[in-house]
Amino acid sequence: MVMTRPILALDADGVLVDLHIGYARAWQRAFGVAPAERDPLAYWPMDRWDVGQVDADKRLLLRAQFQQPELWETLPAIDGAVDACHRLHDAGYELVCVTALEDRFQAARLRNLKVLGFPIRRVIATGHAEGERSPKADAIAALRPVAFVDDYIAYMRGVPTEVHTALVLRAPNGSPNVGDELKLVRSMHQDLADFTDHWLGL
Repeated sequence: MVMTRPILALDADGVLVDLHIGYARAWQRAFGVAPAERDPLAYWPMDRWDVGQVDADKRLLLRAQFQQPELWETLPAIDGAVDACHRLHDAGYELVCVTALEDRFQAARLRNLKVLGFPIRRVIATGHAEGERSPKADAIAALRPVAFVDDYIAYMRGVPTEVHTALVLRAPNGSPNVGDELKLVRSMHQDLADFTDHWLGL
């Protein structure tokens, strides 16, 4: 009889990998200069780096960097995330990355996670859309994980109530993770390592 592992669904940007560093790299490739850090506790990348306002032409140049698979293949791991994932895997869980990237970057995201040493062999790319229901909700419903970890409260909208929803708070300045929607989460954590300690009862 084959025993199946219970699934943990994990977001990527802000939970597993550092998109803030990716944003700074994209800025440097687009404009030839690395941005200075303005606020290390900013939630959004454009608030963390001293980048200011950009006109329409510069915005197109910057957006073009995010259309390159290379950016999504080379993001660094968040401190402690790889170790946390190995602890969860060794405890008997299957880890699945559920990311709001476009489907065409799904393979790039998986390559990134493998190179970094994450014990993750499956990525589900849902695309990004704001609305009353999370673009990840259907994927979570289909996966039926025991828990879903994300750093963006809006992605908890519509997630089945039987799934343990865990919110990674990370940077507080300008965070959208405030207000009445916090009732959508069952636990809150500073990072994935903190969630792992909580989940494994340490």
